[in-house]
Order: sequence, then structure tokens, then C-alpha cells
Amino acid sequence: MHNYKKILSLFIIPAVFVFLWATGFIGARYGLPYMEPMTFLAIRMALAALILLIIAIFSKAQWPPSPMAAIHVTVSGLLVHAGYLGGVWAAIAVGMPAGMVSLIVGMQPILTSVAAFFVLNERLTIRQWSGLLIGLIGLFLVLAHRVSSHDLTLLSGFFACIGLLSISAGTVYQKRFFASVDIRTGGVLQYAASGIVFWLLALKFEQRTVEWNMPLVFAMAWSVLALSVGAVALLYKLIRDGEASEVSSLLYLVPPVTALIAYICFDERLTTLAMFGMGLVALGVALVVLKFQFRR
Repeated sequence: MHNYKKILSLFIIPAVFVFLWATGFIGARYGLPYMEPMTFLAIRMALAALILLIIAIFSKAQWPPSPMAAIHVTVSGLLVHAGYLGGVWAAIAVGMPAGMVSLIVGMQPILTSVAAFFVLNERLTIRQWSGLLIGLIGLFLVLAHRVSSHDLTLLSGFFACIGLLSISAGTVYQKRFFASVDIRTGGVLQYAASGIVFWLLALKFEQRTVEWNMPLVFAMAWSVLALSVGAVALLYKLIRDGEASEVSSLLYLVPPVTALIAYICFDERLTTLAMFGMGLVALGVALVVLKFQFRR
């Protein structure tokens, strides 16, 4: 039983998380042609909050023990959901290709590790820093054929950087203040607050027109159930059980897995250089995570 739990925590949960997180492009690919981004995200957050509220009520989950705990939970959610998703989807909406956005947001493990050093007093070895740098190089190789200088504008770069800073700060903030709060009730607060932000942005900047059809329904269902409920729950468990730098290094694996899914499902090009980059990404993540295996 002990070995099973060890395998579950070291391999199965991270692998499922990476796969689910990598499918995030499904929402954008199938949903954006029929619904504007902030409107899509507002509805997604509302549905996720409703599902978690029902789960929390029937499972009698504990709510945050104090108003300050509730505030910390909400701030964390605004960073991880409103700031990150809003920044990424806004960058794509104003013309930045997904590859460029992935490359910018892909610097998150480095940024998170630096922040964790100062805020959480996490220490990385030379091996782990080398792994983070190797992973970053591999990430660039995976996405190089999708990136060109004309893809980057001041506005799209600004939105992408908001996403990068938000997910980095949210990961550290989550580890610092959110470890003891139930994921179910905490998720209700986080998604409700983020949904309000997205709806206000939709009221201000969008027409909020929706063309309901099967691709959009599929995109919304997958985004809510697989991503907002499934992947985010696994992310919070990983943050709670491990160190921020370890968890963030897993995000290096997301673009390569996304590229593989796109190659299999949509016949998108996968170059030899990209496959070499995938190997570097896997090596980089291993150099970061293996430290924790040797501890046990």
C-alpha cells in the first residue's frame, strides 16, 4: 500500500495533471470561434463554481475557518484563474499565436522558483537549477517553429506577461496561504470571484454573443469538468503536498504534451527539433523532481 501511494504521488497524479492541463487548448480551439474569450471564461467559472458548490454541500466540506482565510483563498484564485487565464486568452484574442503565448508563460517555472526562494525559503540545488534551464531550452525548441518576431506586439506581450506573472505569483501564494483550506469550498470562492471579474470584462469589452453548437458545448464541458474541476484540483493537491518549484517544473511538460496531442488529433506538424526539445524538457523536469525521490 505504501508503494502504491508513493507511485500515485510521484508519477500517476503528476502525469494525469500534465495531460489534462495540456488539453487546455481544446477550449480555445473549439470555443473561441463561437464565443468571445471573457464571456467563455465567465460562463466556465460560473459552472465550475456551481459544480463545486453542489459537491461541497453534499460532502459537507469545511468552509474557510476565518474571513482572512477566505480572503487568501480568493486572492489566490484571482491570480491562478482570472490573471492567468484572462492574460493568456486575451493575448490569443488580440492575435498572438498559442505557441508564442506558451513560450512566454513557459518561463513560469524559473520565475516561480525565484519567488519561492525569497517567499517560501525553498532552496534549489545546482542540479535543479540546471534542470530548470535545460527545460526552458527544450521548451523553446518544441515551440520554435511556431514562433516569429512579428507575432509579438506590445499589447499581446502585455497580456501574456500578465498571465505569466499571475500563475507564478498564484502558485507561491497558494502554497503560502491556502494549504489548510478545503479544495472544494475554496474552489467555490475562487471560481465565483474569477467569474465576476471575467463577466465585468465581458460587459465592458465584448458583445457577449454566443453561437451555441456541439463544438462549443464540448469545449465548455471539457473546460469545466476536465480543467477547472479535475486539473485544478490536482494542481492544488500537488502544491499542497510538494514544493512550489517542483510543481511548477511540471508545467514545462505541458507544451510538449500539447504538441503531441495536436499532432495525433489535428495532424499538426511535429519537427525533429521539437522532438529533441521534448527530450530536453523531460530531462530538465527529471533533474528538478528527482531530488524529492532521493529524499524518501
